[in-house]
Amino acid sequence: MFTVNTALLDAFVLAVLAKGDIYGYALTQEVRTKIDISESTLYPVLRRLQKSGFLETYDEPYMGRNRRYYRLTSEGEKQIEVYRSEWVDYKKKVESVLLKERKKSNDKK
Repeated sequence: MFTVNTALLDAFVLAVLAKGDIYGYALTQEVRTKIDISESTLYPVLRRLQKSGFLETYDEPYMGRNRRYYRLTSEGEKQIEVYRSEWVDYKKKVESVLLKERKKSNDKK
């Protein structure tokens, strides 16, 4: 299984937030459906992204409690586009090696 590095995790969280504002628990659940990560790992990521200016928070009352919502800032929107562009390039490079190598080994059979 692949481990998720910091930049990839940041990109993933920002991509989820690019779909719209979401409260903390729902965000962690959505991320966890795709990446095996603990909540205790995810909340520091959210704090780091907030400190970097990529997201902001606000609270909304819900059933007598407050839910903390996260949303992208304009800087966060720019950053997710950077990550998307870098991902396309990275994916092409990885596929050119992994998939080409696989084809060569299949051709030898």
